[in-house]
Amino acid sequence: MLFWKGSPMIMIKSLAISAVAATMLLGCGGMSTRDKDTAIGAGAGAVAGAVLTGGSTIGTVGGAAVGGLIGNQVGKGK
Repeated sequence: MLFWKGSPMIMIKSLAISAVAATMLLGCGGMSTRDKDTAIGAGAGAVAGAVLTGGSTIGTVGGAAVGGLIGNQVGKGK
């Protein structure tokens, strides 16, 4: 921790986000294309929902649901 600048909470959040991202990338090996499209859509929707609503939990969850639905439908044709 000698080189870390900032609060410990920011470091913990960064590590948690990195761990979740790595788990998602490694966990997609056995998924179908449609499943991957659904997961990507849910992730993108969650980010968009959080940005549009200023980080609201309902906006983030709603964005993930809508994004997952759209990703699922996009993956339907593949």
